[in-house]
Amino acid sequence: MSDDRHSGGNGHRARHDGGDRRGGDRGYRGGRRRYDDEPRDGALSDLIGHLHALDGRAYPAYRAILGRYLAPEGWALHIDRVQADPYAPPTRIRVTAPASLPSLALLAREGLLATADRRLALADFLTREIHAGFKGTALSIAAPGQEILERSAVVLLPAATGAEDAGAWTIEVRARMALPAQGRSIQGHEAARIVGRDLVREIETALSLTGARAERLLAHVEALEDHRALTAAVREAGWVSFLADGSLLPRRSGVSDEPLRSGGVALRAPESLAATVVLPHAGAVRGTAVPKGVTVIVGGGYHGKSTLLAAIEKGVYPHVPDDGRELVATVPDAVKVRAADGRAVTGVDLTPFISHLPAGRDTAAFTTRNASGSTSQAAAIVEAIEAGATALLLDEDTSATNLLIRDARMRSLVAAEREPITPLVDRVGALSSRLGVSTVMVMGGSGDYLDVADHVLLLDSYELRDATEQARAVVVEQPREGTALEDFPLGSGRVPAPAPARARRGPIRTRARGTDALTLDREEVDISDVAGIVDPGQAEAAAHALRALLERRFDAASTLRECLDDLEALLDDEGLDALDEGGAFLVRPRMVDVAAAVNRYRPLEVG
Repeated sequence: MSDDRHSGGNGHRARHDGGDRRGGDRGYRGGRRRYDDEPRDGALSDLIGHLHALDGRAYPAYRAILGRYLAPEGWALHIDRVQADPYAPPTRIRVTAPASLPSLALLAREGLLATADRRLALADFLTREIHAGFKGTALSIAAPGQEILERSAVVLLPAATGAEDAGAWTIEVRARMALPAQGRSIQGHEAARIVGRDLVREIETALSLTGARAERLLAHVEALEDHRALTAAVREAGWVSFLADGSLLPRRSGVSDEPLRSGGVALRAPESLAATVVLPHAGAVRGTAVPKGVTVIVGGGYHGKSTLLAAIEKGVYPHVPDDGRELVATVPDAVKVRAADGRAVTGVDLTPFISHLPAGRDTAAFTTRNASGSTSQAAAIVEAIEAGATALLLDEDTSATNLLIRDARMRSLVAAEREPITPLVDRVGALSSRLGVSTVMVMGGSGDYLDVADHVLLLDSYELRDATEQARAVVVEQPREGTALEDFPLGSGRVPAPAPARARRGPIRTRARGTDALTLDREEVDISDVAGIVDPGQAEAAAHALRALLERRFDAASTLRECLDDLEALLDDEGLDALDEGGAFLVRPRMVDVAAAVNRYRPLEVG
């Protein structure tokens, strides 16, 4: 994805939720509930006073606070939708602030609105600042991870297309506020404190871009710009990935993506793989260049093989300063593929790996609702290539053994005509030479891949070595019968059919559960094996993208790749609001990961 595609808020429009919302200050009349149809428009002090006046009244009276309220400092609070009761999802609010506010003078002075990437970094930074400030209050915003990503929680709204002057931009913060109650009675004084104390304090703090906060913002912008430049260098050089010397790859724990602050060994490139890249802020950076082709990562157990692969995997995204992986960049369409027992496979051409099945079942357009480990991983490889991946990442620990290898003894015991599976070791070379798709894989239990590897990396006590020549010597000393195949047969792209018209009544649900599953109405889509979805907001966006594709783009004539390209262009033009206009905290996913969600949707139909 080019830098221009990261809009950082371009195309978003300021809005009020309309429709059947009711608001106003008339409250009850004559013992009957009645609300003004027009949202309020006043000063923030008016809202605070009105909240005090609502104390003790029935909870639905909160609807009277819908509207726009201007703070003395020049920003405005918009209350767009009020929760129906204390147990409903929190009230939806927005804060809009002109980028020309005196407290934001840094933006114009440093040109932080001049490019899409800088606006993206600014929005991501403000999301983090506000999230940290909202902790312990009734206010909430999306919780960001270690990656710097396009998010819908904070967007930059242009007054005119292409405007670069600070006065032409508005910062919009989208958040939630849990309105307090005692039973079903309004706690107006507490609500007034939430707005007048907590909200005002944290918004004022976040919008004061001076001192240490200004320094952190500039470092945030520099981290994103350096990663973009490093990614461009990786592409131009034809590498798969680049890992700068000094990168700290180990994470704090299996459930934390934060760096291991003590005890970790910083990476250093072996001379044979070392390269130097000049970046706009970091300057000349030496590091390990992982070449295209077939790269096998070997080493003893617990010596860092999977940690290295994980860093390469996460290098498709820029990371926050001090993450340890800021200067690790991987081709943006790299996909990690693994076995996923039980997943759905729909109309996938498995012939490169599975030639025939008992009872004459066709593998050129294979469909199952409960795939085995080998079948699911074979499908994942083909699907990733179909979606545009130019690099595949595999770890022996999460792979199906019978898809990876079949040694000489097993080949002798089971005749070729009786074994339908062609292992990856026989195809991986052609995958690179014929299709231009590189592979980086962790392999600790089989030496068969040494025959087909272009490069072998050895991890020894977390130190990286180039073992390519050593591996070639082993191949000469311990030869095996060659089994590599020179072709990689692959059919044309699949053509998805649109979703059928809804036949059942019931709620329309489009949501995600963390990064593990998506829900579309009654259908749950397991995406727990989709490694590229690293943020719950990406899963939310993937759910909305899946619905949009099924209901508005799939036409039984266009290939899946064409539909994904159209969706990418839509997001470039209109931002994440094209998927869900202000209703969820979305984070932009990669199209290869949206494709993975599509492929795991069980009712999918393809031609």
